[in-house]
Amino acid sequence: MTDATPLYCLEILSRSQTEFIDITSQISLVISQSGVTSGLCHIFVPHTTAGLTINENADPDVITDIKAQLERIVPSVTHFLHAEGNSAAHVKTSLTGNSLNLIIEAGRPLLGTWQGIYLAEFDGPRKRTMNIKILKEK
Repeated sequence: MTDATPLYCLEILSRSQTEFIDITSQISLVISQSGVTSGLCHIFVPHTTAGLTINENADPDVITDIKAQLERIVPSVTHFLHAEGNSAAHVKTSLTGNSLNLIIEAGRPLLGTWQGIYLAEFDGPRKRTMNIKILKEK
């Protein structure tokens, strides 16, 4: 893979403390605008309390369940040493990760039938940045 396109940046405004925002259409648009029809798309979130994930985007109950289980695994009210009060957000971000790699085919991200790309907000509301790099297949 060579012939990298410029770095693209997207800004997303979250509206609540914990939120999964479907960014599939925004990522698809960036890929389309790049002109790359076959290659890779790397998405990176430079934040320690927001992550990225791919999951079902057909039934909103899936995201509701994911949020509930993450809260069960890492409760926000648990005592943490970090003084800012957002340690649970840091742990949840570590669980989701802060980057994704997507295969591009026919100028679109190669996703499964029910899959969507989500920005996972754990310390909102905030303005979040995503850095996107697209690599064209040689």
